[in-house]
Amino acid sequence: MTRTETVPTDAGDARVTWYEGADPWAVLALGHGAGGGIGARDLAALAAALPGGGVTVALVEQPWRVAGKKVAPAPKTLDTGWRGLWPALARPGLPVVAGGRSAGARVACRTGRELGARAVLALSFPLHPPGRPERSRAGELLGTGLPTLVVQGGNDPFGRPAEFPDGPHRLLEIPYGDHGFALPKKAPLSQEEAMGLLVTGITEWLSAAR
Repeated sequence: MTRTETVPTDAGDARVTWYEGADPWAVLALGHGAGGGIGARDLAALAAALPGGGVTVALVEQPWRVAGKKVAPAPKTLDTGWRGLWPALARPGLPVVAGGRSAGARVACRTGRELGARAVLALSFPLHPPGRPERSRAGELLGTGLPTLVVQGGNDPFGRPAEFPDGPHRLLEIPYGDHGFALPKKAPLSQEEAMGLLVTGITEWLSAAR
């Protein structure tokens, strides 16, 4: 079952699309990136697969996206929107795993602990701007204070798996994937197989954190 909810926040109205889990035991809240919405292939794959295993997936659209703006606001404003909609995510009374892709992953890392998240899922964490490794955002990832899984494409220009520092987080590599987990045609596995690796890895991680 799917339903959509508009949630007022201090940054404007956010929107949550709920994919209800069967006999749910957790909520996985996923925010989008700065360059796309909740239709991203990884978010869509998780929303399709996880509810059958008892995980309710909440795909979150930040207020700037709901308002039709094309440019994401500053990180502080993104955090304000996420904090404002958190009570709606926690309302079912289930443990909430905070997550997102790219900019959404950064938001989850920065705010997860203070909001009471069970864990953090960082999809395509933008470790640095492309070609600018000296501008590292590793501190956000290393400072979550929560069980954290990073899922990263092997060819992500925002940070390849080998670039990530050692830390308490786990890292799942999607071979050959770019920042959106798209694979080149010459890759020895298909796009469908890559999403299967992503869904399976996240499912196992969630089950271990139960």
